[in-house]
Amino acid sequence: MRAPEVPDASAMTILIVDDVPANLEVVGRHLENHGYRAVVAQGGKEGIERAALVRPNLILLDVLMPGIDGFETCRRLKANPDTRDIPVIFMTALTDTADKLTGFEVGAVDYVTKPLDGAEVLARIDTHLSLSVLRRQLQEQNAQLKQEIVAREHMQEALQRSNTELEQLAYVASHDMQEPLRMVASYLQLVAQRYQGKLDAEADEFIGFAVDGAKRMQALINDLLAYSRVGTKARPFAPTDCGAIVNVAISDLRVAIEESGARITHGTLPVVMADANQLAHLFLNLLANAIKFRGTEAPQVQIDAEPSGDGWCFAVRDNGIGIGPEYFDRIFVLFQRLHSRREYPGTGIGLALCKKIVERHGGRIWVESAPGTGAVFRFTLPRRGDDAPPQGEKTP
Repeated sequence: MRAPEVPDASAMTILIVDDVPANLEVVGRHLENHGYRAVVAQGGKEGIERAALVRPNLILLDVLMPGIDGFETCRRLKANPDTRDIPVIFMTALTDTADKLTGFEVGAVDYVTKPLDGAEVLARIDTHLSLSVLRRQLQEQNAQLKQEIVAREHMQEALQRSNTELEQLAYVASHDMQEPLRMVASYLQLVAQRYQGKLDAEADEFIGFAVDGAKRMQALINDLLAYSRVGTKARPFAPTDCGAIVNVAISDLRVAIEESGARITHGTLPVVMADANQLAHLFLNLLANAIKFRGTEAPQVQIDAEPSGDGWCFAVRDNGIGIGPEYFDRIFVLFQRLHSRREYPGTGIGLALCKKIVERHGGRIWVESAPGTGAVFRFTLPRRGDDAPPQGEKTP
């Protein structure tokens, strides 16, 4: 450890308190010869007054004095908020251990014994002045750190309020948009059914564009609602069987599975403390993506979970088209798409929703992949007191 840096003596004031004028003169001259500014006080009462007035950097205090002795003087100095942080070194001929302990109890930082050794006095002064400077710097840094922590907490609270308001705004806006959009979509479909083939080809094409746009807008609003509900319509965590949740997701994707020839299997999955509805959205989106972003072969998807640290690590592995490393972060951002809608339809919200659900549960999600080699989406969920180990293997 690096030794404390010795402060500049010329900037330091030492208060010497003793009832013997000769001692005050000798010690004062010695300190001034080594660059310190010496202030003297004859007796404890005068020493207390001088300390409050001068605010010295250190006090050399005699113990055996008539009236107010050194111990009582030190007690009063430490009781005063203006002088309590000034280091006090006792000067005394007392060598009994009990006297030294009393000195430390009343607030002294050190002792020098009489007759005084000039070099020892200077060494102890330098040491305690350095420690005092370091202590003051540490206090200032701690105070600044506390201010920064408070400011950061206020910023976090403001950010949380802003996020909550934005989530509520998204929910209300999406909810209120559903009914008029549903009406537009219904009438467009009615127009398409009634006038398909009765107008020219260009009119049929325009109607098709309008119907497709309305359907995509409905899908976008539904996904925005799901995204906003992660924070605004969340349910309390409860014991949730991940195996059962995955089976429900597989059942919901039955049509897509049959059309693509996909095979989805899973190993032993645990019971975790989670929002079952959000966990179902998570698995549904990951499985739907595994089916949608398939290559030339039929999709093969495997879901596993294993203990990891203080939680569970889930893996959803597929044999699809894969993802380049440069896109690993981007795919979890809202509205980010790597392909055109003609290649792969969607709103660009699914993986952002997955990330938000996982983070709400205290975990993280990431992907491991390369183009043409499939992808492994991994996410963690913290282990909580009510979590249960996997109960047997399930493969639908």
